[in-house]
Amino acid sequence: MSERLFAIRGATGADNTAESIKENVCEMCLRLFSENGLSQKDFVSIQFTVTEDLDALNPAAALRKGQDAFDVSSIPLFCSQEPRIVGSPEKMIRVMITVYMDSSAKPIPVYINGGERLRPDFAKKN
Repeated sequence: MSERLFAIRGATGADNTAESIKENVCEMCLRLFSENGLSQKDFVSIQFTVTEDLDALNPAAALRKGQDAFDVSSIPLFCSQEPRIVGSPEKMIRVMITVYMDSSAKPIPVYINGGERLRPDFAKKN
């Protein structure tokens, strides 16, 4: 089995409260980890961007604090502000996880809680 490096994307909406950011970030990330069959050894890093209207909690801190189901303590996490673009959706958190997976893997993006409007082509149909 040979591995290669993949970047897997996702996005979620949230309200500007620490609890909402934590809840939505953890839901999005846990779904990304689960749906892609990832374990801690697979990760290189996790990069978040957040729109300027979400300033109650850093999404990287939210992931570190918000869940016990998956240990992210040894994974480098980073967050930056999303560029302000006229007409872009507000209250969005985007993520790009960089992981090693089997070279034949088909990465599964996760767009939830309003994030679907960013990439409707990737959003799962319910």
